[in-house]
Amino acid sequence: MKPIQKIYGLVLGCGVIAGSFAAGYALGNNKEALRKPYGVKAIGGIFFKCKDPKAIKAWYDSNLGIITDQYGTNFEWRQAGDSTKKGFTLWAPFKETTKYFEKEFMINYRVGDLDELLAELKQKGIKPIDTVESAGYGKFVHIMDPEGNRIELWEPNDEEYDKIGSGITVY
Repeated sequence: MKPIQKIYGLVLGCGVIAGSFAAGYALGNNKEALRKPYGVKAIGGIFFKCKDPKAIKAWYDSNLGIITDQYGTNFEWRQAGDSTKKGFTLWAPFKETTKYFEKEFMINYRVGDLDELLAELKQKGIKPIDTVESAGYGKFVHIMDPEGNRIELWEPNDEEYDKIGSGITVY
């Protein structure tokens, strides 16, 4: 595996954290709900249907640096309420015939250098489906995986993002 893929794998692992912040912000930035034993705390898993889970995991490994096992991969982070406790978010492709869930959805991944990643993906014939958009809290663009799943790549500006986030730090 190329060193850049290892770096992207680590950086992309942070994507689920970004999704957790976005979900909290979209749900009204409700800090009270985070203190309750019930309610949404973070993203617990990213599940999506595909024709060939083994091949799709290999594609994500080769192109985005996500190293998987037979199930997918776990991204590890620290819980906001107690940083001595670990948290995990599972990324797992499922066979398209699964009855576990029915809808498809987009996955947002944090990346370290969007321009560098896009240049590397272009060399592999993977092109964005739109143009890079910039906001105060980062740059965004979308690509498609081989099975037509839309992927959002985000190069965050954490200082600006923190200003609109929930104010809770997740490690």
